[in-house]
Amino acid sequence: MRYDSDHKGETRQRVLKEAAREIRAKGPGGVAVAGIMARAGLTHGGFYAHFASKEALVAAAIETMFESARRRFDRTATDADPRAALLAYVDFYLSPQHRDAREHGCPLPALSGDLARLDPVSRVRFGEGVAALSGRLAGALRQHGVVDPDAAGASMLAEMVGAVALSRAVADPAQSDAILRNARASVVARFSLEQAQ
Repeated sequence: MRYDSDHKGETRQRVLKEAAREIRAKGPGGVAVAGIMARAGLTHGGFYAHFASKEALVAAAIETMFESARRRFDRTATDADPRAALLAYVDFYLSPQHRDAREHGCPLPALSGDLARLDPVSRVRFGEGVAALSGRLAGALRQHGVVDPDAAGASMLAEMVGAVALSRAVADPAQSDAILRNARASVVARFSLEQAQ
């Protein structure tokens, strides 16, 4: 049976969605193509109709994860006031809900430690995603009147990513919550976001 290009595109997106979830949860090295294909409702044999290799799947899934992160930023930071938009995004990013939703959250804290060991294409996709998200923060910071918004956006992103990664790594729930709470307070104070509350 022959399928049209829309069907092939939809199938590819289903596979990428499952791959993104699995890669966030287990890291790129922990994923199995057969399991991803099964969860997408497909056979392992159909994999090569969509991807040349597991590395190609990982690179495409990273791109999908960042597209999801961009949509999340746009949904969360909808306020016309850039300060309020930034605060809404900081509140989402440094929340226990985001920390606990590794399979659906931002790919940066989930994958940063793994990417240095991956193939160059995956690292390029990851770098593009970092630049895009940092750029969105910089745009809001620019509207907010922050000096050198590009550097500030990169710094803000690094602090938030680090806080989420650390909060996921520690065993003590109180310590984990404190990491998020302290990072939020630091970011809010540094960028004068408290006036948006």
